[in-house]
Amino acid sequence: MVEDIKKACEVMAGGGVILYPTDTIWGLGCDATNPEAVRRVYEIKQRADSKAMLVLVDSSVKVDFYVDDVPEVAWDLIELTDKPLTIIYSGARNLAPNLLAEDGSVGIRVTQEKFSHQLCQRFRKAIVSTSANVSGKPSPANFSEISEEIKSLVDYVVTYRQDDMSRPAPSGIIKLDKGGVINIIRK
Repeated sequence: MVEDIKKACEVMAGGGVILYPTDTIWGLGCDATNPEAVRRVYEIKQRADSKAMLVLVDSSVKVDFYVDDVPEVAWDLIELTDKPLTIIYSGARNLAPNLLAEDGSVGIRVTQEKFSHQLCQRFRKAIVSTSANVSGKPSPANFSEISEEIKSLVDYVVTYRQDDMSRPAPSGIIKLDKGGVINIIRK
C-alpha cells in the first residue's frame, strides 16, 4: 500500500490521472487544483465539464481551505456520520474552476477508508473522486467491473484492493445552502 500511495502521489503531482479505491467505489482521481488534470478526467469519462465532480480530503480541517464559509451544521454532520457522506458546499475556492458546478459549489467528502485517507494525507491537497466509468454507463462496484478502456486511459492503476469483491454503497449526498439549510439529495 505504501508504494501505491507514493506512486499515485507522484503521478498526480505531475498532472496525471489515477484509478484508485475510495471509501465507496473505485474512482478516477487527480489533483483537484489542476485544471488540466481535471480536464483529462472529463475526457476519460467522456463527460461534459458542466457536470461537477466531488473531491476527497482526509480531514474536516481541510474543508475550510476549499470553502469560503462552512455552515456550522457541516461540522456536526461530518463528525456524526457513520457512513461516507458527500456534502455540497456553496462558495468553493482554491480548486480548479472546471471542477466546480455552475453555481460555484463543490461536493467534498472526508474519507475515513484506509487507502484513500492515507492518499489524501500524503498528497496534502484535495483529490478528485468520480466513478471509474464512461459517463452514462453503470458505475463499477469493484475493480473487476472497470472497463479495459478506462484502465488504459489513466496514468497509474493502484494495485491495493484490486481483489476486493465487496460492493460498497454510494455515499449519502447533502447540499448545504448558505445559512445551513440542509437539502438531502441521496440518503
